[in-house]
Amino acid sequence: MNILVAESIAPAAVELLRQPGWNVIVSNPKDYLASLPEAEALIVRSAVKVTREVLEKAPRLRVIGRAGVGVDNVDLAAATQAGVLVMNTPGGNAVSVAEHTIALMLALARSIPQANASLHAGKWEKKKFMGSELRGKTLGILGLGSIGREVVRRARAFEMRILACDPYIHPETAADLGVELVEASRLYAESDYLSLHLALTPETRGMLNRAAFEQMKPGVRIINCARGELIDQEALAEALESGRVAGAALDVFQPEPPPPDLRLLQFDSVIATPHIAGSTEEAQEIVGIRIAEQVVQYLLHGVAINACNMPALTPEQYRLVGPYITLAERLGAFAAQIAPGHPRAVRMVYSGRIAEANTHLVRNAGLVGLLNRWLSERVTLVNAMHVAAERNLAVAERHEKRAGHVDSVRLELETETGVTTVEGAVVLDRPRLIQVDGIYCEAPLAGHLVFMKNQDVPGVIGHVGTVLGRNNINIANFSLGRREGPRPDGPLDALAVVETDEPVSEQVLAQLRENPAVMVAKAVELD
Repeated sequence: MNILVAESIAPAAVELLRQPGWNVIVSNPKDYLASLPEAEALIVRSAVKVTREVLEKAPRLRVIGRAGVGVDNVDLAAATQAGVLVMNTPGGNAVSVAEHTIALMLALARSIPQANASLHAGKWEKKKFMGSELRGKTLGILGLGSIGREVVRRARAFEMRILACDPYIHPETAADLGVELVEASRLYAESDYLSLHLALTPETRGMLNRAAFEQMKPGVRIINCARGELIDQEALAEALESGRVAGAALDVFQPEPPPPDLRLLQFDSVIATPHIAGSTEEAQEIVGIRIAEQVVQYLLHGVAINACNMPALTPEQYRLVGPYITLAERLGAFAAQIAPGHPRAVRMVYSGRIAEANTHLVRNAGLVGLLNRWLSERVTLVNAMHVAAERNLAVAERHEKRAGHVDSVRLELETETGVTTVEGAVVLDRPRLIQVDGIYCEAPLAGHLVFMKNQDVPGVIGHVGTVLGRNNINIANFSLGRREGPRPDGPLDALAVVETDEPVSEQVLAQLRENPAVMVAKAVELD
């Protein structure tokens, strides 16, 4: 296992990555490309841009860990298509960013950078730098995530009135923080200080524009330690020039670094720092250690914490769902090898306790098992739905929460010739087949298997034993089943799943099909 650390992270984080048998390659943004072809995990901060071209140079890559909050430097769409998981560390630098936000608010209120520059220039302009208190002022917060909440906790110590706008926060949560949730228009109209703590999305890009500034209270001060793209920089410059905005403190810009002639940097009322809000020794150590822990958990156990491009589960959720992820993948692989025709649709049906869980990854696992049997490209839990959509494969789920029903996963594969149904359960932590096309037949979902459909007549079992015996193939397990119900005029349908110690060739399968009662005999290989 090759782990490529492309940017500097805490030494303690690097040590966490040194698992038995793992090779940790510590590099830098200039030289890391040479190690990409063998890398199975890549850890970056913000200097390395993981583009589609970079991903094409890393055919073995399974996971990208971003030691920080945003993932603007990672092409999520390309990573998803390549089946590469992307994870980040939200909240790891929340305190550092919140403290920087408060520092910028104080700097705006008391003109600290300007007063410092004046004194260094040999001036004593005491009257010029008359300030104002934060006490009693209204702070408007756009985005009440982990950083926004840390800002709230600190701003309350200054006896500020706090409003917040965040459509994803419940009013009770805001009330517990001592914050009043309001619409953006009211936030703009009443805030003396406005601080941004939003993720960059198509909806939030450029949200502080000319229309927004026109709604704001005259003399408002803007603080942005989130993303430069949230603000229309030209509109902010116009608002500063008109006096609608009294000052701005910016840690982020678009682009970064900003051009020297950026209009905003010409205003004395603008305080600017070079994207350092999260840059403290404590924060960098925390995010480095967290991303190392997450990468280790994913590579060793498949637990995706803080995933950015696939449904994520907590470790507790994964303990419940994990065995069913394996089960679903084996069922998908089994169905792909026994079903005739070309796939049109896949339906996943969950019964028992698993039906009450988040089954997105179980669904994806079923697709992984199916698609990896048909396609040359790599399909993973990350890109399974994307690959299915590209091939017009309809995917559906159903949860059957029937009391007393066995905890099971059923996969129904529809082709132009009909529907093949396979169902399985987890028995003693191992995936087991329990039925095929409505016929009960319990068998292991592992190793070398032969799947047979036949008429329930005497001699079939003996025929199977004879054929495998004369070909020196040892039978490890022999599972049988037949369709229940009233006996028709002819023989009942039956099936068998035979586990062998070695693979069964097509030549041997042809010998099994020589018996007129044997309708289907196919080899199934499960890792």
